[in-house]
Amino acid sequence: MARPSSSQPTEVELQILRILWQDGPSIARHIHNALQAVKQTTYSTTVKMLSVMLDKGLVKRDEEASPQVYRAAVSRNSAGMRLVNDLVEKVYDGAAMSLVLHALKNAKASPEELQEVRRLLDELEGRS
Repeated sequence: MARPSSSQPTEVELQILRILWQDGPSIARHIHNALQAVKQTTYSTTVKMLSVMLDKGLVKRDEEASPQVYRAAVSRNSAGMRLVNDLVEKVYDGAAMSLVLHALKNAKASPEELQEVRRLLDELEGRS
């Protein structure tokens, strides 16, 4: 049985989105060349991935340009929010704080990051 398609980007799709977020609108050849730094793939596979991403609404394509130009249809922030929300629902049963606590326990946070967490907590508690 075929797996249902997801609107969430796969790891390779995220790599392509990172290229577009960093470099801006790009032709398929540029995306393919940049992708080669992290994943060996053929040009036709890159074009196929862009087609799938177009169907998922992750990229947009300028049909007027020749060669066609692709751009990210979702911002880094929007994609991150969708992935985090999905993770919170699937792994932490909707308990966002469990994810936050897990992340803080397992990753070294800089003093600046900890200060930002404190500021956000104060804001949530209405002290700011």
